[in-house]
Amino acid sequence: MKDKLRFCVMGGDLRQIKLAELLAEDGHSVCTYAMEQAVENSQVQNVCTHDRVAGADCVVMPLPVITSDGKLNAPFSDAAYDIGKVLDLLNEKQIICAGLVPAWLHKQAREQGLMIHDYFAREELAVANAVPTAEGVVQIALEELPITVHGARVLVIGFGRTGKLVAHRFASLGARVSVAARKYSDLAWIEAYGYAPEQIGQIDGWLFSYDLVVNTVPARMLTEQRLRELRPDCLCIDIASNPGGIDFEAAASLGVKAIWALSLPGRVAPVTSGKIIRNTIYNILHELGA
Repeated sequence: MKDKLRFCVMGGDLRQIKLAELLAEDGHSVCTYAMEQAVENSQVQNVCTHDRVAGADCVVMPLPVITSDGKLNAPFSDAAYDIGKVLDLLNEKQIICAGLVPAWLHKQAREQGLMIHDYFAREELAVANAVPTAEGVVQIALEELPITVHGARVLVIGFGRTGKLVAHRFASLGARVSVAARKYSDLAWIEAYGYAPEQIGQIDGWLFSYDLVVNTVPARMLTEQRLRELRPDCLCIDIASNPGGIDFEAAASLGVKAIWALSLPGRVAPVTSGKIIRNTIYNILHELGA
């Protein structure tokens, strides 16, 4: 990677703000776009004009790149930016990076001669991101549970990168941890770690014993029927991306306390999360010979 590049950091939450600052600290030329509310308190004061956007070597868009209504994810902006119009500002010579890019947006970009590199799809980012996510889940549990985590009965649904770390963190605090998974290999590892293994398809009828249920699977795991089995004071935390794993309408009608905790790394550890994104962007640039 070249010693100095021109970066345009577009939209996003505190992670993007910290990313812009870290890139500037590394000696790169950095401007920001659709982040005007954050500029006053940021070390990066340069706001991108349309010319500077077009002249950037690398454009880093947020995680997730768009909101549910198809706008650029820009919570620190006074305006709403149609993602199609944002793409119109870019050109085929640029390295464009974004997080959690839907298939239709990849297709639209290709039709305009652009390629978007999804840094959220990178394994190194996913593994690193699991750490602040797990810590964020613990923080929510400590704030919301009426009991101590020590001695609490905790069920973690899913044993992927984040599920593993969530289970480890709660076990280290003295919780009695069970983990539900589908694969026999995962169930073997769960037992090897000292947790109680549960087949996801066989948890029905046993959910009443838990104080906390953490879902990490992006599919409907906690249906209305399963929510009815929970204890009245059970806390449910869902960290799965859309469509999530909890029937939140059913949870509300049943009086179950359910929290959909999305984008935890950006909320609980924006500096660390900014570093994770920066390192991943650097890896992409290195692979592309930039």
